Amino acid sequence: MVNIHHRIGIQAPIEKVYEAIATTNGISGWWTKDTDGTSEVGGTIITRFDTSDGKEVGSMQFEIAALTPNKLVQWKFREGPPEWIGTEVTFDLKQEGDFAIVLFSHLNWAEEVEFKSHCSMKWATFLLSLRLFVETGRGNPSPDDFKIDNWN
Repeated sequence: MVNIHHRIGIQAPIEKVYEAIATTNGISGWWTKDTDGTSEVGGTIITRFDTSDGKEVGSMQFEIAALTPNKLVQWKFREGPPEWIGTEVTFDLKQEGDFAIVLFSHLNWAEEVEFKSHCSMKWATFLLSLRLFVETGRGNPSPDDFKIDNWN
């Protein structure tokens, strides 16, 4: 299996970071504005990604697989790009001084493909959006995200 890993430090209490990744309101502040669902273990979240003029370019559905307050959030993807079906995202959290550290992983890709490289770079930009959202109250969720190539 192939995996994506990132590490980012956010100058904030870990509770704020956890809320931003464990709730639909939080997710809509840094990943995509169009986020709906149930923020509890076993709940389903649906995210839609649009262009700046409102055209949908993709959507994903994932299950909240685990929530350990201020320590872990785990998602399992059920619908979306074929390469994502059955993959998992984990956010492992720890506090180090003034920084909440996020150890991010997107796990169990079937193979190393160009799309995985695109997604790794996009996750990096969204993790920077997460940091902005938690530290300033305003992130760069889709459709206002940082565009990296012709796929978005």
